[in-house]
Amino acid sequence: QVQLVESGGGLVQAGGSLRLSCAASGRTFSSYAMGWFRQAPGKERDIVAAINWSGGETYYADSVKGRFTISRDNAKNTVYLRMNSLKPEDTARYYCAAKWSRVVRITPANYDYWGQGTQVNVSA
Repeated sequence: QVQLVESGGGLVQAGGSLRLSCAASGRTFSSYAMGWFRQAPGKERDIVAAINWSGGETYYADSVKGRFTISRDNAKNTVYLRMNSLKPEDTARYYCAAKWSRVVRITPANYDYWGQGTQVNVSA
């Protein structure tokens, strides 16, 4: 069982930056692929970024490439999402997810554990 707790969301102006954190419980964090997803009201939950167990493989949605960076610190059981050059269309609830896997996963259905999410609002 893995418990995930996100933090770092908030209100920011367009062009600003935020760093989301996801703290995981358990002693096997390094065995999990991790992902960040987001969901806006009335829309599906979409992949934002994902990272494999070691951090050596990452995936980014086209909409965030060059602006967002996913990283992980296995010693701290934490995965991060650095978000730069934020746009109003980035407004959503951001969720962290974990999957027992050595490789990157990009589909929500692939993930076994989810956090409660953290809200990001970007004003124009």
